[in-house]
Amino acid sequence: MTPPTPTSSLTRLARTLLLALGIGGVLTCVHVTATGAQEDAGPVMGVVDLAALQDEAVRRLQEYIRINTVNPPGNEIRGAEFFARIFEAEGIPYEMVESAPGRGNIWARLEGGDEPALLLLHHMDVVPADARYWSTDPLSGEIRDGHIYGRGALDTKTSGILHLAGFLALHRSGVPLRRDVIFMATADEEAGGFYGAGWLVAHRPELFEDVGFLLNEGGGGGVVDGKVQFGVEVTQKVPYWLRLTTQGTPGHGSRPLVSYAATELIAALERLRTHRFEPRIIPAVAEHFRGFAGDHPEPWRSRFRDIAAAIREPGVLEELQAYDPGLHTLTRNTCSITRFGASEKINVISPEAWAEVDCRLLPDQDPEAWLREMRTVLGPEVEIKVLMGFNPAVSSTDTELYRVIREVTLETFPGANFVPQVQGGFTDSHFFRDLGIVSYGYNPVAVPQGDAGGVHGNDERISVENVRRGVTMTLQILERFAARRPAGPPDGS
Repeated sequence: MTPPTPTSSLTRLARTLLLALGIGGVLTCVHVTATGAQEDAGPVMGVVDLAALQDEAVRRLQEYIRINTVNPPGNEIRGAEFFARIFEAEGIPYEMVESAPGRGNIWARLEGGDEPALLLLHHMDVVPADARYWSTDPLSGEIRDGHIYGRGALDTKTSGILHLAGFLALHRSGVPLRRDVIFMATADEEAGGFYGAGWLVAHRPELFEDVGFLLNEGGGGGVVDGKVQFGVEVTQKVPYWLRLTTQGTPGHGSRPLVSYAATELIAALERLRTHRFEPRIIPAVAEHFRGFAGDHPEPWRSRFRDIAAAIREPGVLEELQAYDPGLHTLTRNTCSITRFGASEKINVISPEAWAEVDCRLLPDQDPEAWLREMRTVLGPEVEIKVLMGFNPAVSSTDTELYRVIREVTLETFPGANFVPQVQGGFTDSHFFRDLGIVSYGYNPVAVPQGDAGGVHGNDERISVENVRRGVTMTLQILERFAARRPAGPPDGS
């Protein structure tokens, strides 16, 4: 898949910038964590009406979900215009651009000191939803039983609204920043990001020259058997999407041939289905399993503490795949057969058959060596075309941002597990890791295990409690990482 060339663009700068809100002094107030503990508020929390900000976030998430940005076709310009109206009302300069007709992207920047900038990234597009299998309109934004329902509630419109709430709070507070903070909403992540983050990196590289850190989707919290566990995504498996093609003699369906394109492809796909890529545990995955071991019942608790040894035991990998496919995928390269086709007519033997395969490689995998293995498995009669492939990269956890995220998370959820995480799927973070930007996947919500299936599934939803608490956590992270620290008292005071 080749990055598109721009066919049209819309660039808009807000004409006015409101004066910063006056602050007569840092107010003293408290906020309540998830466990009810109280802590002194910082300079931003001290001047922002937190309850009003939370109410605003809930309303805006409902409105955002109702904006149809299903990809395909995307039409993310609708989401960009939603944010543009907000920035105009707040007096925040912004820029909006279309990478192709309807494929909108938008960003705004709060200027601060000269420390490396922080980019808050989310994607506006969502995957399709079949309304027949939902209990409500997938684009309703309905609140029911304390939950907001709709496509994008988990992936990733809630994340965008939490970023927006924190971004607006920084702006409204008028508190000086020690680094720029950038809000960015992009198109097309669900189809590879080539009309969104990838396009901006290629066509607007100056936007990222001073960016040192990025927060995106990919990690966050879950609740398993009443236990809260949080992960910050620091690396991900590398997607390699392949198109497989076979050719053969065409004919009439009433006279089957000994071999033809469709049967050759079926045989090759069966070889792929039964092929077992060799398992191996990279260090980040070992740490991931160890960190979450205590949240799982036996025998998994013991196995996860040394997953490299456990997977050498007969049958354990198959048991793991049945127990948790998301964890199993971290132990090996994988391929899923997702699309295929041949003749357009039932009584015609087609001269060509094709399939598309979603493969994910461990971050340390040499792609060329893996492709050689694939050619051996599929056989010489199958043509392999790489539709998409990315470079692997890992973000260090030895940063102030990682420590702030951990600190805020564990203050809010004392006793929760908190570990660096390897993501089985991919996000737009890879575009920015390629630029050397430290990129973390983190969403400050704790989603019950039963709701996690809503990502790309039915009845996607997020609790109102998660949204309100997520506003607080996002603001705490931004305040501690981006706000200028107050000077200490003079000596002798």
